[in-house]
Order: sequence, then C-alpha cells, then structure tokens
Amino acid sequence: MFPPFPEAEARLFTDELAAMIDSGQAVISQVTRISEERAGQGIMAGTLVCSDSGGNRIVLHAVSGISRRLLTSGGGSSFESGGIPRIFVPDIVSAERVNEALLANDAEIHELTALIRTLPEGAEREMLSEARRKLTDESLRKVFSLYEFSRFDGKKITLDNIIEEKGGRLPPTGTGDCCLPKLLNYAFANNLTPESSAEMFIGKGGGDRKHGLYSSPCDARCGFILPSILGVEIIYRDSDIIVVNKPSGLLSVPGRGPEKQDCVVSRVRRLFPECIQQPSVHRLDMETSGLMVLAFTEEAHRILCRAFEERLVSKEYTALLDGVIEKSDGLNSPAHGETGGLVELKFRLDPDNRPHQIYDEINGKNGVTEWRKTGTEIFTDRVTGRKKRVTRVLFVPHTGRTHQLRLLSADIHGFHLPIIGDSLYGNSSPGQRLMLHASSLSFEHPVTHQPLSFRSSPEF
Repeated sequence: MFPPFPEAEARLFTDELAAMIDSGQAVISQVTRISEERAGQGIMAGTLVCSDSGGNRIVLHAVSGISRRLLTSGGGSSFESGGIPRIFVPDIVSAERVNEALLANDAEIHELTALIRTLPEGAEREMLSEARRKLTDESLRKVFSLYEFSRFDGKKITLDNIIEEKGGRLPPTGTGDCCLPKLLNYAFANNLTPESSAEMFIGKGGGDRKHGLYSSPCDARCGFILPSILGVEIIYRDSDIIVVNKPSGLLSVPGRGPEKQDCVVSRVRRLFPECIQQPSVHRLDMETSGLMVLAFTEEAHRILCRAFEERLVSKEYTALLDGVIEKSDGLNSPAHGETGGLVELKFRLDPDNRPHQIYDEINGKNGVTEWRKTGTEIFTDRVTGRKKRVTRVLFVPHTGRTHQLRLLSADIHGFHLPIIGDSLYGNSSPGQRLMLHASSLSFEHPVTHQPLSFRSSPEF
C-alpha cells in the first residue's frame, strides 16, 4: 500500500535505530520460543515521527510480529537522544494471550495436518482438509477478537469491527502485528499527531527482503486494517495533493450541523494539519464509494478546480443495476444486442423533495453519460440472503450533474433500472449500501504537470 505519511524524516531515525542495534545499544529480544522455520529470519523495524499538542517531537519505534521485543541495552523501553524522546512501542496483544487463544484447537490441527500428509488425493483428504480449515478459521477468529486499535479520532475500533466492514472476510495471520498499526495505535491513544513514517528490514532475508532495505506497509495485513485506523484509505499523497478511496456512508465534505462534520475533508485535515481549510475539488455522494482527489495547497486547489470545470479530468464508475438491463423498460434502455452508448438527460432539483432530482426537459441541466455493460451476475443480498441476476455497468460521466448516474439508471427516461441499494431512487434493504463506486480517476498533476491515473476495484 502507499505510505500514508512522508518518509524522509522517519528514515533518518530508522537509520539511527539500525546503527544502535548493530552496536548493541538497542536489542531485539526474543520473547517466545523460536520455531524452526523462522530461526535466523530478519524482522521489520518501523519509525513514526510525531508531534504532541505543544508541537514537541516524539519518535516512536516498533518491530513486527509478537515473538520479539525492542529494548535498550539496559532493558528499558524508552530513551532520549538530542533532546527528543524515543519510545519503543509495545505489542497491541501479547504473545501469551495469542498463544492462549490458539491453544484450544492447536493439538487437533497438528493431528489433522499429520494425517492429511499420509493420504493420497481424494475425498477423504479433501474432507479432512476442510475440517482443518474450519478449525484454523475458528482459531484465527479467537485471536483477532483480542485486537483493538485507537483510531485517528481517539475512538477505539476492534479487528472484529474491521472484519465486519470487509463483509466477514478474514485477514492473514499476524494482522495487527506489523510495525505501522502498532505505532499508529500508540500515537492516537496518546494524542500524538503522526508526521513521518518508515519501515526497514533488519537481518537475514530473501527475495525482496534485504538487510537495510526500506519498504512500504504490506497490502495483505496493513492494507486490511490501516484505512479503518487512519479514517481514510490513502491511494497517493505528495506535498500538493492526496488521493483517497472514500468508503460508502461517509460524507465528502462537511454538512450542516455537528452530526455532519465527519467527512473525507475533516479526516484528511486531521491527519495532515498543514492542509488548507477547504481542500475539496469535487465530491462523491455519501453513499458512493471510490476515488477522490483533494488539494493540500491553495495553488493545487485552484488548478484542480479549473481542471474539473474544464472537464479535463477523466472519471469512471462501476455500478450494479437491480436487474437485467436488456429487460428494462426505460426510454433509453438498450436495443437488442446493444451493450453501450451515450445518453443525454436533463434534470433539476425537486425543491419540494430535496435532495431528489427530477427530469425536466425544459429547465433541467443536461447530463451526458457514456455507458457500457460489462456483464451480468448473481447478486446475493447480505441482509436478506436473496439471490437475483443483476447487470454490471461501467459509467463514464462527461458532465458532473447531481445524482447523474443514479438518475440515468433509475428514471423512466433512462434505463428505469435503479442501482442496487439506492435509497433515493430505488429500493434499499436495511444495511444495504449503494452499489456505485468511482473506480478510475485520471488528471494532470497541478504542479508537476505529470499525467496521473488511479484505479480502485469496488468491494462488490
């Protein structure tokens, strides 16, 4: 995943940490029994440079995993260097608690593994492998239920919460034990503002893992939990702009009233206090997920706003329509064999039913959308369990009218086939999200003028 914070300053402190380990001033202590397959392997060492409420620098360090601990040569967990406090951050969950959670199924899993190795391919081996998988998942769930993280806003979120957000999908073993989750958890729990982060591999490794080599947070584990801890999934960031993957259900910009202040803008500004007051240059509906670009500086904001106004930004959306498009009865539904096209429809706000938009050939503003059917599939409603055949569509909006894609889908003048989960123009089961995702965003960098293109796959 893309490093969420600038790395330069943290690398300086990580280089110092590596030198301390080499000289014996810092020690990576083994706290659990060394397994044969992991003996002699290296470890990730991470640094998070923070500031406290008074603007003072505090540097946090951590190592990956739960089997080893970072200590000073005297056995301490903190020291001071150059007037800057340096803290060795503890594990979120201790090795003892993890091992206790694993113990219940451990013997049976090992027995099944040994037995499976003696069997040829066939039904019995498959049956035992499935039994082992269920036991392993049960053990993983017990371990994951122990993890709780402090978020960007100081609130707590459990790993069980995050798994639920991901539709029940289990992450890999060791999720929560990488450097950056430990560092961020400590920082947010102690009201520290992260400013720079870096991770270095220390020790013996192979392939991409070489001693002294820096790397980004891993996709499999960190990519699973960090967006929930940070409040946003950072796709790209530099000193001028940030591109995030907005979750469904989060506002793009603040609304009216204190209950509508939590949004992409407020979360970005909280993570990056140097960001300008109004960084947004475009919006996504609260129910829509996907790619958004925001500006850190006034200059970048001005240039990006102009690019959107002049339609120099390319966007693509993925949607699931509630049925088979060939069977829809809208006035712009495709003819037999037609799998794409360009539709122009005029809509305006319905002042008696805000924020709904209505078709108005006379007073409406023209919305132009290119569309392409990419296939049909069986959709299972997570709430009701019902299955139905739906249509997956790619939308390319040529204009940026309010609810343009939702109206093209649902209105009789369009396809008359709403997007699944559309609470305004269709039918939405309780807890069902809008199946609309901004999946592609391309534009010219406002300062370097480099062409940038980003893609994000929907979770549906």
